[in-house]
Amino acid sequence: QVQLVESGGGLVQAGGSLRLSCAASGRTITTYRMGWFRQAPGKEREFVATISWSAGSTSYADSVKGRFAISRDNAKNTVYLLMNSLKPEDTAVYYCAADTRPLPVTYVRLADFGSWGQGTQVTVSS
Repeated sequence: QVQLVESGGGLVQAGGSLRLSCAASGRTITTYRMGWFRQAPGKEREFVATISWSAGSTSYADSVKGRFAISRDNAKNTVYLLMNSLKPEDTAVYYCAADTRPLPVTYVRLADFGSWGQGTQVTVSS
């Protein structure tokens, strides 16, 4: 089982940027499909972005398309989420997720990912 640890969260003003990192250990993520999800207070966890094992394919939620970018560095066993033009509604705990099943990046349900990190808080002030 791969272990995932998120970092890079914090408090930022609206319009600002943050880059989240997800460091994996225990297994190499070379063959893992990776994703980012988020959960705001009182809301269900929702899909943000996914990336294929080769980084050749990505998928984004409509709410973040054009503002967020997911990337991966398999040599560092790390996945990133660059968040630009942040809005107060982006405030949430952000979770990294991983899965070995060869599913397309359009598979974005929680059940499509078997491993999860503990999350990192992102707060965007207006």
